[in-house]
Order: sequence, then C-alpha cells, then structure tokens
Amino acid sequence: MQINLLQCQSSQDVSKNLEYIESQLSQLPRVQGEAQLVVLPECCLLFGGHESQQLEYAGDNQSNPFKTVLADLARRYDIYLVAGSIPVAVGDGRVYNRTYLFDNQGLVLGEYDKIHLFDVDVSDGTKEYRESDTFCAGDKISVIDTPFGKLGLAICYDLRFPDLFRAMRLAGAELIALPAAFTKVTGEAHWQTLIQARAIENQCFILAAAQWGQHNQGGRETWGQSMVVDPWGRINAQKMTGCGWVQSKLDRDEMIKIRQQMPIASNNRFAEPKLQHKDANP
Repeated sequence: MQINLLQCQSSQDVSKNLEYIESQLSQLPRVQGEAQLVVLPECCLLFGGHESQQLEYAGDNQSNPFKTVLADLARRYDIYLVAGSIPVAVGDGRVYNRTYLFDNQGLVLGEYDKIHLFDVDVSDGTKEYRESDTFCAGDKISVIDTPFGKLGLAICYDLRFPDLFRAMRLAGAELIALPAAFTKVTGEAHWQTLIQARAIENQCFILAAAQWGQHNQGGRETWGQSMVVDPWGRINAQKMTGCGWVQSKLDRDEMIKIRQQMPIASNNRFAEPKLQHKDANP
C-alpha cells in the first residue's frame, strides 16, 4: 500500500495553493498499477487568515467549488484522495470543517466533519483561537472501506481526544488519516507524542498530513512534521520542515500480528464510546 502525505504552506491565495498541490501531484513518484492514497493537510486551499474568511468560499455539499476541484484532481491523477479539509455551508451562517475521501474516479467514498473545535489560548502570535465562531462541530465518526483497508477520518484538534480514535477502532478502523494545521507552539510540545499514543492505543496506522511554516507574511505559524506512524508507535516516515512529500508503504500483516499478540480491543473493560457511526456511503 503506497501512502503519500503532502506537507503544505498554504496561504489566503486559493489559486497559488491549488497550483502548488497540482504541481506536486504531477511529480508524484509511483509504481505502475499500484493504488495511491494521498492525504492533504487541513485547510489545504485556504489558510492563514481569520477563520471567517472560510465563509466566503463555502458552498453547500452539492455545489461547492473546493469540493469540485479536489474531486477533479483525484480523477485526473488517478489517486484516492483524503482532501485535507474545506468549508461546507451549514445554513445558519457557519460552516463545517469537512474532509472528503475521493476515489480515483473523483467519486465521494465518505466524508467527516471536524468534531472538536479549536477554542483555546496559545502563547503565539495569534494568541486566541475561536473556531466555534465560524465552524459548526460535527457529530459522527467516519470509517470507510477502501483498497488500503478500513480508513478512519479525523482533523487536527481531534487528535487530543482519544475517545474519538477508540470509537473509530471499534468501528473497524485499520488506518486513520489526520489532516492538520497544529500551531508551532502546540506542535512542538505535543504533536509527535499524541500521534504515537493514538497509534499505539488503537493499533492503527496514523497518517498525519500537516501545514508547516509562516503563513501570509508573519501571520499564523504551524509546526509541520507530517508523519506516518505504525500500530507499534514506530515512525515509518516523516518530514519535519519544508513542503513536499512524505511517502511510506504500510505492512497490514504486521498490524494483524500486533493485534493478535496484544488484543487490546477485546481486553478493554470499559463501555463503548457513544458516538454515532456515519454511513460510509453518503
């Protein structure tokens, strides 16, 4: 299974962000006949300004320009695409922060709306983050059948909430994609630790594609370190800084062996988290 994470330095210039993603897809190293999974970071087409700017670009689920262009990329470059995240109108003046999974024909296999909104104070240049002013929280998990295995979806701040990841594991997740834009301050402190913890606790591969660097001339600053972590907590591949690809092949047999030797899911004596399971084929 070939996994490709793209680390980006997205800005408020949608055209330039799209141009960068497409230029990287056109150069994506691949083996003929091998299915490719690509994961883009959170807010891949628009990032760095105030969250309210997302409202200007938010169409609904049927007529969303960002969704259309990302589906087209999946089709043209023959990839399965976890399309970072894009704004999707709710109808009450707010938007969902939504990721889509497209197949290599550009068809939607599943979607996920970010459940945990980043309403925190951080000792960086932005200081105060209030995603709930603009975004509406999702309320369903998403685990989707793919040629790569059962794929769960989460976004950025979700990483701090282990119950969500356990719910995906109980729904059958074998790998979990995490588009993200962790701040430099919080990323330096906790990013790697949290990813390895979620991978170990749930015996899943974690595919974390991140934003990196300064955005929009000294505005927001993100941590980077896009990484693939295996079910034993080992880092298979990572990119600390800069933009570009992180690539790895996943050994599903090793995951099965780890789960058989240490059957955490069946040994756990706590009740199941009570989150709804989103239909894999909306």
